[in-house]
Amino acid sequence: MIDFELTGKQAQVKELVHQFAMGVIRPMSLQADKDHRIPDDFMERMVAMRTMMSVGEVPQEYGGEGAGIGATPDKKGKTQKNRFAMIAAEEMAWGDISVLLSLPGPGLGGPPVQFTGTPEQRERFFSVFKKEGLHWGAYGLTEPGAGSDVAGIKTSCKKDGKHWILNGRKCFITNGGRADWVVIFATVDPIQGRAGHRAFVVEKGTPGFSCGKIEEKMGIRASETAELVLEDVRVPDENLLGGEEHYLKGKEGFMAAMKTFDSSRPMVAILGTGIARAAYDYTRDFVRENYVLARPIPRYAQLATTLADMKRLIDASRLMCWRAAWMADEGVPNAKEASMAKAYAAKAAMKVCSDAVQIMGAHGLEQHQFVEKWYRDIKVFDIFEGTGQIQRIVISKRILREMPNF
Repeated sequence: MIDFELTGKQAQVKELVHQFAMGVIRPMSLQADKDHRIPDDFMERMVAMRTMMSVGEVPQEYGGEGAGIGATPDKKGKTQKNRFAMIAAEEMAWGDISVLLSLPGPGLGGPPVQFTGTPEQRERFFSVFKKEGLHWGAYGLTEPGAGSDVAGIKTSCKKDGKHWILNGRKCFITNGGRADWVVIFATVDPIQGRAGHRAFVVEKGTPGFSCGKIEEKMGIRASETAELVLEDVRVPDENLLGGEEHYLKGKEGFMAAMKTFDSSRPMVAILGTGIARAAYDYTRDFVRENYVLARPIPRYAQLATTLADMKRLIDASRLMCWRAAWMADEGVPNAKEASMAKAYAAKAAMKVCSDAVQIMGAHGLEQHQFVEKWYRDIKVFDIFEGTGQIQRIVISKRILREMPNF
């Protein structure tokens, strides 16, 4: 049974990360947004402190520090790493989402390497993060014509002796321009749909593999979002995740992409919840300083009701995220619950941030101020990691599968 009460250790982690977010991350948030970048020296401090416990952390057996607090199995062989990651991620997003998305490490490229890669591949690609300096991995799935429709990717891969030749374009790739390697999803034949998918690790500096434009975005401006171009890129057999035999089963390339989403969608949802909570806290304090809600004024009563609705949406979102994380830690399939958390939390967070601007009026619209920034940042949460519409399709399919005689 799910226990929503934080343990002593969980509460300690929550407070520690919150203090770091408030004292270190939040003060540099607005300047990073203006500059469209986070200074390298700040990133180096983050790496040294190892504050974030994210999905995609370098596994301990490959020279990393494991998945962070909560990764030690209990007597039943289960961990709480996803629950601890949820708690820490919400606090980091409360500080600034761009910092969290920009943290050095394998990022979303980590899960497919961990889940699909051979032991030799995991050793090889994760060892990059043992080196000094700042190192990133990335996840290359989205294309100009295939975002929500993953089965429709057009980046091609063709066998040529002991190599594969890749051609295509990827877009909106977080940390794509600076990544040491990127997990690239390609297809041997678009007609085969999901069965034709293959997952490769393409390393920086490979001839024909280049970074196109760095996107100028409405929100999360300090996070790098890149276009990647593949022109006759020759990738050795050793970089095909899992090896050729792995794909003889049919849809293993597609499943590698989907398994990543089962972990990342609840994480994205809790990040949106963290931004919503930041907007709520800021607005609540603004109302407290400028209004006496106890006075019998109709507009004041509406303000109080709106704040209550904002808090309700935030708490409901958090609980849905925690449920998906609990299921992941318990080893229970959570695709439906992961999509539920993502679909609900994204919409809820957009409503909270919109209400924050509405309550604060002109103060909420001031450029380069927190509420205005959060309002810009939050929109993408209903788009990336699968749009809200796609989440609803996933949910409905899972519900119908559970129905008898359907």
